[in-house]
Amino acid sequence: MHPETASIHAGQEIDPTTGAVIPPIYLTTTFERASDGSFPRGYIYTRNGNPNRAMLETCLAALEGGATCVAFSSGLAAAMSVFQALRPGDHVIAPDDAYHGITRLLREIMAPWGLEYSRVDMRDPQNVAAALRPNTRLVWIETPSNPLLKIADIAAIAEIARQAGALCAVDNTWATPVQQRPLELGADIVMHATTKYIGGHSDVLGGAVVFGANDAFAERVRFLQINGGAVPSPFDCWLALRGIQTLPYRVRAHAANAIQVARFLAEHPRIERVHYPGLETHPGHAVAARQMRGFGGMLSIEVEGGEAEAMAVAAKVKIITRATSLGGVESLIEHRASVEGPESTTPPNLLRISVGLEHPDDLIADLAQALT
Repeated sequence: MHPETASIHAGQEIDPTTGAVIPPIYLTTTFERASDGSFPRGYIYTRNGNPNRAMLETCLAALEGGATCVAFSSGLAAAMSVFQALRPGDHVIAPDDAYHGITRLLREIMAPWGLEYSRVDMRDPQNVAAALRPNTRLVWIETPSNPLLKIADIAAIAEIARQAGALCAVDNTWATPVQQRPLELGADIVMHATTKYIGGHSDVLGGAVVFGANDAFAERVRFLQINGGAVPSPFDCWLALRGIQTLPYRVRAHAANAIQVARFLAEHPRIERVHYPGLETHPGHAVAARQMRGFGGMLSIEVEGGEAEAMAVAAKVKIITRATSLGGVESLIEHRASVEGPESTTPPNLLRISVGLEHPDDLIADLAQALT
């Protein structure tokens, strides 16, 4: 199915009991056994499985073209379970520019547990090849990256990982399955923070991992989901599914607004640099155009001056909201270095903008007055 159809129908069947078109929310923690002690309806306990979670997992697997999906209570819980499915002593290659939660997870949780990792600039696939070790088991890609929107060639890096006997995972949160399909490009695993564009309304926390094959590694991650307990609630799954129904149309509108905002900012005298792969001047534009169906709704800008000048711009916006997160219908702006803390490598004059679904002329006017 096309994404417009899968987002509405995959995993979401008419309720057989009532005929309800929209699935009900199964707010139950446990399920009845048969008289012989079996579970003929397939459900035991909501931590193990729930109809709403099953619907969400089926839908996300269909959207990514995967064999199976495992849903979690957050994007970081999803990522951590992928890393935990490895073994102490295994090696991971990760991007030098990535969501700071992933970097912190590797540095402060997984490394003390015994996982080894290297961070490289993945804009050049040969940097990944050079970082390979005999114990490399996973290459983790984030493209576009957060917050510098670096572009990595998924197909090239996936082939390098395959030749080395390692898995290739892609954080596809910013691109979404509507605009980027990593499994089709050779990746083995796709991760989403469903909090963002998947949910789409800034009202639900969640994560998911989609696998190209329902193999032993996928089963290991599902084991960690059930026994680690980081599962989404039935209501959270229902909210995420509701958001998915409009995902293809929202994502295209986000991208259409973002390119207009990016072009305005690229010409503004107070902006030193615009990071957006839809601009022809972006160093990753050609690769992004090849592997993406649109360039997404996220961009970052570097304001002339330093941190104080950037913070002053963020302080003056009136329509755009100063807040963490992204992918909702409302536009958000954030000074990333102050969020990431003292170990941040993000330029101090950088502002990250999640371009929402407001009229682009209003967003441009808001930024124009904030930059005066």
